[in-house]
Amino acid sequence: MMSPRECKEKLQELHAIVIVPTYNNVRTLGTLMADLIKYASDILVVDDGCTDATQAVLSTFGFRSVGDNPEAGIGGRTCLRHDTNKGKGASLKDALVLAAGCGWKYAVTMDADGQHYPSDIPSFVEAIISMPESLIVGARNLASENMPARNTFANRFSNFWYRLETGIRLEDTQCGFRAYPLGRQNYSGWYYTSLYEFELESIVFAAWSGISVVNIPVKIYYPPADERVSHFKPFRDFTRISILNTILVLICLVYIWPRNLLRKISWSRIRKFFDDNLFHVKDSNLKLTLSFWLGIFIGLLPFGGYHFVTAVFLAHILKLNTLVAGAFTLISIAPLMPFIIFCSCWTGCLILGHQMPFSGFQMTFTDAGNILVDYILGGIAFAAAASSACAGICAVMLSIVRRKK
Repeated sequence: MMSPRECKEKLQELHAIVIVPTYNNVRTLGTLMADLIKYASDILVVDDGCTDATQAVLSTFGFRSVGDNPEAGIGGRTCLRHDTNKGKGASLKDALVLAAGCGWKYAVTMDADGQHYPSDIPSFVEAIISMPESLIVGARNLASENMPARNTFANRFSNFWYRLETGIRLEDTQCGFRAYPLGRQNYSGWYYTSLYEFELESIVFAAWSGISVVNIPVKIYYPPADERVSHFKPFRDFTRISILNTILVLICLVYIWPRNLLRKISWSRIRKFFDDNLFHVKDSNLKLTLSFWLGIFIGLLPFGGYHFVTAVFLAHILKLNTLVAGAFTLISIAPLMPFIIFCSCWTGCLILGHQMPFSGFQMTFTDAGNILVDYILGGIAFAAAASSACAGICAVMLSIVRRKK
């Protein structure tokens, strides 16, 4: 294990600074600083509008205010002070932006409530050296003594949504003990929130930007309930995090998942798929054409969310090619949905003799019902017509390409 002195030297070689946001943690701040200065020479404390003796504690350790001499940067022991309490997210955001602007390449962040051990910083240093482009998140032992039950539930809840939003499985997504690569991400964006949910946002946006997000184990100390200092408000903050996850999932549906799918699509992969699953399989032309028709038909139906599962199930029942049927339901990906919806409504209006476009500003319940009927009936008719036309083209292509066989 790396010694405290070696840790200090490595942090300086890596151009890494330790950031500690604090709000009225005077009971634990002094103990933390006494231990932290053994492992790090460059420390930035963010005083988030503290109303206790935080400044007195920091002065005993020789911290200077960033505002006193801005030209000196934030090397050594410095303090960034907010006049009013802005929230943990705002504190971290301001500190990360300031550190990046001053030329620091990495920022190790830790909480001021005494839960994190500075002796774990060497583990982050080793992780930075081995994974220099990664955002590293501490993974706590959720079975630790005095660990609040709500924390365990909240972390598992957050882990589930994080995996859904990014495809990455993490053991802990809420730990504030982290190492941020400052050159890979801009933390000054307006989309970052100012409270606890910033830490979730930062790792979601990092993953969406192609930054590797990994866990390393860290120790955790939870004092007894009567000694614990926490500014987390369960109902308010849990509600905010839930709303944030809802928004992030919607962004995934509309942009991230279609973007990732389109990035994976290339002409060589498309050709390989057709070669492997259409042109060079033992299935007859008729069976492949019907599988293709089923996938397109189900994919165009106005019943979103279960296209793939429905197509695969029906293909299995009808003894068709399940892979082909399932793959072609992807015609309903997000970029094509506005076109599909328009064609469905237009077809419904054509069948029922209604007028296009609709005027939403004077819409009655009767109008809304008519639109729904137009959309459903038209969607079924459009799906049948479009899939039949596509299947005809598919049959011609198969007869030409597979003629030799």
